Amino acid sequence: MNPLVRPRNDRVIAGVCSAVARRFDMKASTVRLLSVLLVLFAGLSLWAYVLLWIVIPNE
Repeated sequence: MNPLVRPRNDRVIAGVCSAVARRFDMKASTVRLLSVLLVLFAGLSLWAYVLLWIVIPNE
């Protein structure tokens, strides 16, 4: 399993979704879509994204 780090080259905003995708061996676009759906329909706050942005280190 890959370490949870934000990549320098596969970022859209901060690289959080890309980091999660690499960690769990998924496509980044799938994780991005799931995160948008969670924000819109499950009430997951954008604060979770910001928190992960702060917590997950850069590559």
